[in-house]
Parts: sequence; C-alpha cells; structure tokens
Amino acid sequence: MPRQVPPARRSVRGSRTGRPIMALLDLLGRRWSLRIIWELRETALTSRALRTACDEASPTILQTRLDELREAGFVELTDNGYRLTGFGRELTETFTPLHRFAERWSKREG
Repeated sequence: MPRQVPPARRSVRGSRTGRPIMALLDLLGRRWSLRIIWELRETALTSRALRTACDEASPTILQTRLDELREAGFVELTDNGYRLTGFGRELTETFTPLHRFAERWSKREG
C-alpha cells in the first residue's frame, strides 16, 4: 500500500506559520478592526456613518481596515454601504459569549 503524504499546509496571509488562528487574531487585533465589525453587526453603514460610529476614526485608517476586512471576506461594499458577509456574521456570533462575559465582568464587585 502506498504511503499517504499529508496535504501541504496552505499559507495564510499575515502568518508565516500558516496557522489560520494566528492570522485571524492578527487581523482582529489591528486598531479599529473589531470596532468596525461590531458596528456593522446589525446594519449596513456608509463610510461616513461608520466613521461617526467609530468615534471619528481617521478616514485613512478606517479605509485601510475596511480594505483588509473586505480582502479577508468579512465585509463587503454594497449600494447601501458596508455590511458584513456571511463569514462576518458568523464571526460576530462567536463574539456573543465573550460579549456576555464582558458585561458580567464589567459589573463585578471589587
């Protein structure tokens, strides 16, 4: 029986190791990335509305992050503005338990 060779590990943008989790955490850890995703969780927003929702973030950095999030498949540009893709919505669903925990944590005593 011939020996099976494991498939080659695909490289992931932003990660030299090819580990998707490291590339994802790098992308989400960039300034404004998580905030953009969070603000788009319920509705599409124009660039101006998104900038306002993001506390007047610099238009340059906001556009850079939007481009990165679009390239990563989390955000898309439509006639109504920017909105989350299916992957983007799935990502926000993974934030729900963390959001609940953060709410409890912020109300802790001591």
